[in-house]
Amino acid sequence: MSETHPILIRLGQGLNQVIVGQSSLIQQLLVALLAGGHVILEGVPGTGKTLLVKVLAQLIQGEFRRIQLTPDVLPSDITGTNIFDLNSRNFTLKKGPIFTEVLLADEINRTPPKTQAALLEAMEEMQVTLDGESLPLPDLFWVIATQNPLEFEGTYPLPEAQLDRFLFKLVVDYPDQAAEKQMLLNRQAGFSARRLDISRLKPIATVADILQARQAVKEVKVSEAIVDYLLALVRTSRQYPDLTLGASPRAAGAWLQTSQALAWLAGRDFVTPDDVKAVASPLLRHRLILKPEAMLDGLQMDAVIASVINQVPVPR
Repeated sequence: MSETHPILIRLGQGLNQVIVGQSSLIQQLLVALLAGGHVILEGVPGTGKTLLVKVLAQLIQGEFRRIQLTPDVLPSDITGTNIFDLNSRNFTLKKGPIFTEVLLADEINRTPPKTQAALLEAMEEMQVTLDGESLPLPDLFWVIATQNPLEFEGTYPLPEAQLDRFLFKLVVDYPDQAAEKQMLLNRQAGFSARRLDISRLKPIATVADILQARQAVKEVKVSEAIVDYLLALVRTSRQYPDLTLGASPRAAGAWLQTSQALAWLAGRDFVTPDDVKAVASPLLRHRLILKPEAMLDGLQMDAVIASVINQVPVPR
């Protein structure tokens, strides 16, 4: 039996101390970090999405950049460009904010498809090509993109093929009553997210620790019965009557990887069916597509995912 790296336990505790009432979200974010997959954070304004990412980057000592995406942002604003220097009469590369370890892409659905494509290409290839030269991105390179689920006017929804490149779609919900009361008490005691000096937070881990943990996650054992169970779930999603699009082969591979990450976080060196089921919703909710009639009936995607899971027998 393997032991979860104590640094990762302390990392989760450190995040929960700053971000109140989002323990489930924090665990899912750590699973995505360990699996090396990019994340969409969807939630109404004021739920601490930006603060969560900034604090996490500080706690792992990762270089952090934030891009506020708007309709006038160009691909070169993200990737960078070559600038001609009149004094030296040479071109100088000015790298964009994408050359970082933790990148927060705020409101990704507010920027046009051409700019979205430049970001998503870098996410997939782990490199940026400028004037024919390929420039590698950092080993940790991790993108967290946010979007507001309530405003659709003036937005550019991501196509399904691009959504599939995100590992998780995490829904940031309102905190429960006890957590929200604690937030108010913290504010009354002087805590302010706007005035919080992130740089004063004491780091808990390093980027090297995270990369080492990712290697440990790959060593988590997956039995043939679990592989067959996962494949049965994938095939059931493709044949589900209320779905136009089921889970892709990329989704199946990501499902296996995130199940390993969750098992490792739980201190196990093997994957159980519960691990597979626990990561199903964040992994699939942005990849599956409901039929129009199912949408008109008000069917919710998470309910469909739960139904798919219930249809497949759990292996012993």
